[in-house]
Amino acid sequence: MPSIGKKTATRMAFSILDYSDDEAQALIDAIADVKKNITGCPVCFGISEGGLCSVCTDDKRDSSVICVVEDYRAVVALERVRDYRGLYHVLHGVLSALEGVGTEKLRIKELTDRVNNSEINENIIATNPDIEGEATADYLFKLLMPMKLRISRLAYGMPVGGNLEYTDEGTLSRAISGRRDMNI
Repeated sequence: MPSIGKKTATRMAFSILDYSDDEAQALIDAIADVKKNITGCPVCFGISEGGLCSVCTDDKRDSSVICVVEDYRAVVALERVRDYRGLYHVLHGVLSALEGVGTEKLRIKELTDRVNNSEINENIIATNPDIEGEATADYLFKLLMPMKLRISRLAYGMPVGGNLEYTDEGTLSRAISGRRDMNI
């Protein structure tokens, strides 16, 4: 499993060996339930328990703003902050020539259809600030520009609690170029 190292996997395996038959069966059932009951939302392509996800069905959300993310993990991260109240669109990856991921493998057509068929005023592109994420953001920007809506990108820069002395040049460069006025 991703992010589980050899030591952790060994501890987990030994813990499972100590489970009673009922506890082991409960774990098996829980995993099977996740695979059976968690599906993709037909609107945003995030995850749901069948049908529309909780974000798409929330009538208190700002339906004029869509935040485009790489995967459902990004939705979970943004929801933890509780500052964003718009909708999402999950691409299920990023453009990557090295891995053979082109536009046809992502939910890009569904995004343009969604923007064309609704009252979307802003598209926030929230892909990661790595090579593939930037390439995907640039592609989406060029694709969405003719649609006459606001297109924004998540800000980059200094982390809260960060120290200039230990911050890399790329982050400092983005922080300087993306600075904002304090009198706003």
